[in-house]
Amino acid sequence: MNTHLLTNAQVVTPDGHFTGSISIDNGIISGIYKDKFYGEGIDLQGQWLIPGCIDIHTDYLEKELHPRSSASFAPPFAAHFLDVRAASCGLTTVFSAISFSDNENKQRSVEQALALAREIDATRGSMLVRHYLHARIDPNTDIILPHLADMAGLESLHLVVFNDTIPGTRQFTIEQQIEMRMKERGYTREEAIDRLQQQVQRTEEINHRDKIREAFNSKCILGSHDDTTAQHILEAAAHGVTLAEMPTTLAAARKAKELGMWVCMGAPNYFRGGSHCGNLSCKEAMDEGLVDILCSDYHFPTMLGSVVRMIEDGIAPHEAVNLVSLNPAKMLGFDAYTGSIAVGKRADLVSFSGDRSFAAVSNVWVDGMSKFAADYKKGVLPLVR
Repeated sequence: MNTHLLTNAQVVTPDGHFTGSISIDNGIISGIYKDKFYGEGIDLQGQWLIPGCIDIHTDYLEKELHPRSSASFAPPFAAHFLDVRAASCGLTTVFSAISFSDNENKQRSVEQALALAREIDATRGSMLVRHYLHARIDPNTDIILPHLADMAGLESLHLVVFNDTIPGTRQFTIEQQIEMRMKERGYTREEAIDRLQQQVQRTEEINHRDKIREAFNSKCILGSHDDTTAQHILEAAAHGVTLAEMPTTLAAARKAKELGMWVCMGAPNYFRGGSHCGNLSCKEAMDEGLVDILCSDYHFPTMLGSVVRMIEDGIAPHEAVNLVSLNPAKMLGFDAYTGSIAVGKRADLVSFSGDRSFAAVSNVWVDGMSKFAADYKKGVLPLVR
């Protein structure tokens, strides 16, 4: 029997935290011991011990595939270093976003996106942490239709999000998109306007949300991305969506909560004190109780970094930790076996110190097996009273 102890830790459970120890048998948490310490086992010297972060949306794969616009790397190479970085940041479950779209900003065709997804599917079993796919599917193009059945066959695909591409209706205004195309593609203003007008006309006439829902309804959680208005949320709900991912306004976030949806915001937004592109502030949404889940979005370190910042901001440790562990597990339907420190659950765990306003991860365990270890100076945040 593979049995070991983690002792002298600040253990965070779903409803509190305490100094103590936990035992692990064959990859499963077998005991939780408040105010008990042991001479044997791994002495965490007062560090935080929490369930591993569950990241339901990251674009980080693109950073490894294309670190520069003119430099690309093979998917197995990129996936390996994504995996190593995720572990070092305390993520034990990662959903990598892949876009299936026909919009002007695409980096690859739908066929190429499917090939990339298959490569991730094939290599995930040899990685340090748990990997899944998050499909961002454009409902405003016919091009995705012949590929829905193949996408549904991806073993690791568990989350599908509507990624509406009608210009000017979501994250960026028409004027912002004109400026972006002029800057990024060298278009004249007239060329940018003409191309955008054509895209608006083409995409407004197509809405395949029903077909996408039919293809994935029995397999995947459905979400909607960058909702901006209450009407966007109502449309999403009408097509089976239970996750509002990064709503860009309070109106959209409020409507999502009113309808009982899970609301996910980006951890970089919280950690930095606001959206990098001027959208809804995560802190503002949290002040109204509108946020259930934080994801890494584009920056792995900010998931645990935000936990540290939240504790410093006076949020109870277990409430902060639940945003990156138990709540995403519940949304995904994974909470029976992961997402919290509880007897009978998988020992997907992270220890870290947080005395420098960010999280310095010292250990990561997946199924009780060590996947990352670093010898940092030990120290924790002051106890919250």
